[in-house]
Parts: sequence; C-alpha cells; structure tokens
Amino acid sequence: MKWGHDTFSRVFRLLDPEAFAQCFGRFLEEMNQDSRGIMAIDGKTLRRSYDAAANRSPLEAVTAFSAEGGVVLGHKGYRSGDGDSEITAARALLACLDLRGVLVTADAIHCQDETARTVLEQGGDYLLALKDNRPALHSEVAKLFEAAESHGIEPLVTTDKGHGRIEVRRHYVSHDLSWLSGPKAAAGLPELPPGLGCLAMVEAEVTRNGKTTITRRHYLGSAKMSVQRFAEAVRGHWRIENSLHWVLDETFDEDRARNRADNAPENLAVLRKLALNLLRNARRDLSISLKRKRVGWSNQIAYDILGQMR
Repeated sequence: MKWGHDTFSRVFRLLDPEAFAQCFGRFLEEMNQDSRGIMAIDGKTLRRSYDAAANRSPLEAVTAFSAEGGVVLGHKGYRSGDGDSEITAARALLACLDLRGVLVTADAIHCQDETARTVLEQGGDYLLALKDNRPALHSEVAKLFEAAESHGIEPLVTTDKGHGRIEVRRHYVSHDLSWLSGPKAAAGLPELPPGLGCLAMVEAEVTRNGKTTITRRHYLGSAKMSVQRFAEAVRGHWRIENSLHWVLDETFDEDRARNRADNAPENLAVLRKLALNLLRNARRDLSISLKRKRVGWSNQIAYDILGQMR
C-alpha cells in the first residue's frame, strides 16, 4: 500500500504534537544521546507556517542543542499569537530536561531570574548574554571590563582567519562579585540572578577590507568557569545557528515549508530534527546533504541509518 500526499498531510495534522515530542525524547534515550557539556538554547520561526485562513501566527520553536555532539536534545513549539513567548517556551523545555553536568547558554532574551532558577533547579549551570534588557547591571558590568587590566583580569586571546577577514577575540572572566553586593547595591543596583558565580566579556576585533570594527558582549554565569571554558562556551553557542538552523533551512528547506494547518507544522518540525539527529550520527565524514541523497538512492542505506535506533 502506498500512502499519498493527502494521507501524510492528514496524519501530521491530527497527530498530538506533545505526544510526538515525548516520542522524540524516548528516541534520544534509545540512541544514548548524552546531553552533558554545552547546551545551547535558541528560538526559530517557521516563516511559511502562518495560517491566514485560521488567523494563526507562524509557528515558533525553541530548541535545546548539544554544541559538542551536534544533535537536538529537545524541542518546544509555540505561537506568539496564542499568548506564548520564546521565554516561557524555553523555561518549559528546560524544566523537562536533566541538566546535571550541563552548561546552558542562551541569548539576552533569556537573561531572566526565573530562567536562571529553572536551570539551577534542574541541576545545571547557565551562561546568559547580558544586554540592555537589564540596563543597570549591564552598565556596571561593562564598566568593570573597560578597566579589566587595572583589576588584574587577564584576557585569553584567540584569532580566526578566513573569508577575507581576521577576527581577534579577547575573552575575560571575573569571579569577584563582592563589589556588586557592596556600595553598588546600596546605590540601587537591581537584584542579581540566582546563583551568580562569574561575570564575563568577549571583545571581537574584526578586520575586513582594511576596516576594523570592535564589538563587546557581556555575560552572566553561575559556574566559576575558567576563561578557557568561557571561550569554548561562547564559541559553542553559535553552533546552534551554523549546525542546526542553517542546515534546517538550506538542507531541509524548512524556511519555505508551507505546512500550516492544525498540528502539521510542529510535528514536521520535530520530524526534521529527528531525521537530522539520525543523519548526523551516521557517517560523520559525509555532509548531511549527501547523506540525504544517498538515503533516497538506496533503501539499504536508509535501513542502515534507521538501524541506529535498534
């Protein structure tokens, strides 16, 4: 019996996305996907999933991604038009994960006390970008690192070359938080995130076509990490863009997927991530695109890749 396009459409529209996501979690356990290490949290919008007929906003999804293993560890879909947000979706996802031994990294939108508390309660540590959504704290941390050398904070310097540019990164970490609970606090500095253990900054100096730009990004962390570990975590966080979101858009054509009705967009988003995990674990010397083609060419290769689940 061959299933047609309409049959697949009906199945994915009617399938309960929560139950399907739970199956995805059990699949990860069967594949022995260890989440220990650096876990990046980030959101993505499926742009073509807007359902004009039902007046529904596009599907958005928060993903937990293993920066070292290159695989998806969790998924939580939501629609902002239904009153949800990336912040609440991320907290719901984190609350379902065992974070013992995990360093959770996230953008500044997640630099929230409740999110930090959720990570700690699940046994993990956090490294959260700090921007002007916490303006007073951001200002004070920026002032600290402007005078980093006078405070005895030595940088770890790394250099990358390629694509016509040279990027020099200087990483700083400070474990001295006493000044935040002294006169600064009395002057009205807001309450610190729970479990705060360090402050950090990375300064990126990029030279391209003879022009140089400098950007500084600040972070709050719960772990008393070394500057080397901080540099690894910052670099690892961006792999969710390069190794997940970019691959989903370029290889799986997710950004142009036109599934809109009912539960289909979220179920297919989970299915794409499940397929990506399978492909990434098989023949790591080949690209995802080439492995997808080989699966289409040969049933035996498809069986071998699916056989990882046994």
